[in-house]
Amino acid sequence: PDIANPVRKLSKCCDGCTEASFKEVLRVIKYVLDTREMGLKMEPTSHQDGPWELVCYSDSDYAGDPVTRRSVSGYILYVRGVPIAWRSKAQRSVTLSSTEAEWIALSEAVKEIIFVLQLLESLNINVELPIVVRVDNVGAIFMSRNKTTTSWTKHVNIRTKYVNEYCEDGKIKIIFVKSADNDSDICTKNLGGDLFDKHTKKLIKKYE
Repeated sequence: PDIANPVRKLSKCCDGCTEASFKEVLRVIKYVLDTREMGLKMEPTSHQDGPWELVCYSDSDYAGDPVTRRSVSGYILYVRGVPIAWRSKAQRSVTLSSTEAEWIALSEAVKEIIFVLQLLESLNINVELPIVVRVDNVGAIFMSRNKTTTSWTKHVNIRTKYVNEYCEDGKIKIIFVKSADNDSDICTKNLGGDLFDKHTKKLIKKYE
């Protein structure tokens, strides 16, 4: 998950590699080699005999692609404190505001949550509800709680209306988190060294 964003960006150069993109590939390879003793952090936090806790972080940049002006959706899903699913993916359409971009990213995260929830339930595993989704955009949180639409958000709300339904059913709870504490920030943009290390330590650890 720590290299999800650079892999996404570099995958766009597969059919038209330049010298600059090749140098970026070498940088990623060097990082992987330098951290080859690191792996996914598999340390469950909750008791096995109790309900399993699912926590998801969702984030989006805004019009980060200088050519298409599409935003990037990112999320990281934890099951009992273990990261099991993550994504860094360009959105399918251009959004008109950061709130819309965050809302689309949130809807993608909820899709993954519901899939994992149904999978665990099919295995007769009790899951703690509501499942908390942490986002760093107040507007996206408001849209998840508001049924009404405007001419600015109608086209987005139609696509992601189901998020409201899961919130109303008590399966999903969306709460605010500071950007610096949003683990999925690492999936949407290139970060500074300190912030990158902060998020990475939550995702991977050194083999013992």
